[in-house]
Amino acid sequence: MSDEQEQVDVVVVGAGISGLAVADALLARGLTVRVLEARSRVGGRLDAVDGLDLGATWFWPGEQRVAALAARLGLGGFEQHLAGNARYQDASGEQEVDGNPIDVRSFRLAGGTASLATALAAALPAGVLRLDSPVSDVEQDGSGDVCVTTHRGRVRASHVVLALPPALTGQITFDPALPDSVTALARRTPVWMGAMTKVVAAYDEPFWRRSGRSGSAISHRGPLREIHDMSGPDGTSAALFGFAPPTAPGSPSVTGAQVVDQLTAIFGPEAASPTAVHVRDWRAETWTSPPGVEQLGDYSLFGHPTYLRPLAQGRLHWATTETATEFAGHVEGALQAAERAVAAVAGTSGSAGIAEPR
Repeated sequence: MSDEQEQVDVVVVGAGISGLAVADALLARGLTVRVLEARSRVGGRLDAVDGLDLGATWFWPGEQRVAALAARLGLGGFEQHLAGNARYQDASGEQEVDGNPIDVRSFRLAGGTASLATALAAALPAGVLRLDSPVSDVEQDGSGDVCVTTHRGRVRASHVVLALPPALTGQITFDPALPDSVTALARRTPVWMGAMTKVVAAYDEPFWRRSGRSGSAISHRGPLREIHDMSGPDGTSAALFGFAPPTAPGSPSVTGAQVVDQLTAIFGPEAASPTAVHVRDWRAETWTSPPGVEQLGDYSLFGHPTYLRPLAQGRLHWATTETATEFAGHVEGALQAAERAVAAVAGTSGSAGIAEPR
């Protein structure tokens, strides 16, 4: 570690959508900010390959923060494909379901939801964002300022925003230590989708639509338990995707071959020849999910009142979708939590206007 130490107004730990939104809003208010991200990329659970989301995919009517932010960043959206019949799979085989009772009206971004994060990051001034910088220590001194340590050096700030799942704070040493009640709560709080494996199979065309199918399916056999159409506007960049929950804590990830076999059984022989299969087991993502994430199941802890109160004499703030009081687990919830943290740091009241233009 170098001896470098710099002073800023706010350090944001984590460059997921919450952390980036916090940084963007605080910079617009004239504060100096450093965003420290453990990964070599931004976005956290917003990640994509060739525009195909391996993390968060949708946003829904009424989620105005996401819509406003996408519009401000110039990101085009479109409605999720719903038309056609669904499929159902159980031990007896596969069945056609009239209509599509699985999906509801929702929206996607043409470049994938991860484009929200990449666009926000691209707009940050040079030097604000530091990748490959996992935080090891957060220490508050007698003046009240907080010093944040990574292997690259130390950054001193008046405020620190923890924009990462609370369960990951066990990877950081706090001095003074967080209250026992806070530590216990953080350890028990689930990581949204942290135990899931998401699989995307890309195809040359959305062949299921030619058969009058929506691309949606529910399975009681697996490995994917639910399946949806992930094609782009007008069926371009054709793809199907689904979620595979773990069969047991520590169970192995599903394989692409297993998924292709399942898709072939459900949608027919054309599903046997994808152009690519992407498997993302979020349990294996060190900077998303702690060991044993499958055993964290009390979702009533999302938005817990403890997360609404700053710690460390008002210097330490939470900002992640698990701490949101609205839309917890969604991108909208992440933005709502970011607004709360910005309001606390900036000393404002009510909405901090994350999506508002500068």
